[in-house]
Parts: sequence; structure tokens; C-alpha cells
Amino acid sequence: MNITYYPTEDIVKSAMQQDDPLLAIISFDGAAAAIAPIDDAVEHHILIKKSGLPANIDEVFRIVINKEGADWTFICPSDYKQIPDKRRRIAAFYKDGFALITELLSEIGYFVDVTIPKRYRRHFDELM
Repeated sequence: MNITYYPTEDIVKSAMQQDDPLLAIISFDGAAAAIAPIDDAVEHHILIKKSGLPANIDEVFRIVINKEGADWTFICPSDYKQIPDKRRRIAAFYKDGFALITELLSEIGYFVDVTIPKRYRRHFDELM
């Protein structure tokens, strides 16, 4: 996974040391990711533009990270992997996203829980 640090790796590392919240995006194929302090990127779609990743908001896994945990903005696109069955599509999205998110967290030295905040659980709850 190629990780882009925005605006610079030193600024991101400093934010990590201060436990400032970070925004992160990961491409669905896991080839690329970007991380920025929340004050520098503000929102995930802004991080996409500022980091130069060739993706749109519906082509990345989105998380907010600090030392307490990683909150996953769990929104499964209706065309994810072209899987027509909604339950299978959401299950694949969960499996893929969880694997890539934990990989990124491990690479940056964050060994924290991944949670899906209640406001984003609508799709995930359909699996239950």
C-alpha cells in the first residue's frame, strides 16, 4: 500500500504524536492510501483532491483515526464490485474494507479498534 501523507509526512507524524484526529482514505484495490490531520484536510473528499489520489469519494474506504480508535464511514456504493445482491455486496465491502483498514492502521503503528459509528450502520445492520 502506497501511503501519501498530506501536507507532509512530518506534519502527519507530529499530529500523530499529539493524538490529533486524522482523516484517511484507502482505494478499494488497496494500492493507495492518504492520511492527513483533520485540520489540514477537513473532509474526506477534500483529502482526495489535496492528496492527488485518482479516485472519487465513492471509490475509497473512509476513516477517522486517533489513539482511541478508528471510525469507519461505512457507506457501501450500490455498484461495489458489480455485485447485484445487496447483502453479498455489503458483506464483501465489509470484508475488504476491514482488511485494508487494519492493514493501514498497522502500517502507521495504530493498533486500535475499528468501529462503525451508529449514524453509518444502516448498511452494516442489513447483514444482521
